[in-house]
Amino acid sequence: MKIGRVAAEAGVSVDTVRFYERIGVLPAPARTESGYRDYDPGVVGRIRLTRELQTIGFTLGDAVAALAAHDAGGATCESERWRLQAVLDRVDAKLAELTALRGRIVDAQHACERGRCLFTTR
Repeated sequence: MKIGRVAAEAGVSVDTVRFYERIGVLPAPARTESGYRDYDPGVVGRIRLTRELQTIGFTLGDAVAALAAHDAGGATCESERWRLQAVLDRVDAKLAELTALRGRIVDAQHACERGRCLFTTR
């Protein structure tokens, strides 16, 4: 399968396919006699999985590590659940930061309503 078709079916750019190959998301493809990459059709699913992992909060590095664990064999939901927990912990920490930030903004609004605006010279 040529790189353009892989990219089209996976919904990414050709550059993304090349990048994923460079960083280890995709194995190096076979080459035709003329030097074109010849990907296995399974790489489309692998790209989609990588994108889905990123959508749920995995960093690209997290996704590469998870795929490597899968490729090494023996990866199960039980053995890999910690990866999801790590992402959830990051999201929870970010939510706590955003909640605190929201509180400070609301406090600033209330201060403005009481005549103590942050934007006036003190």
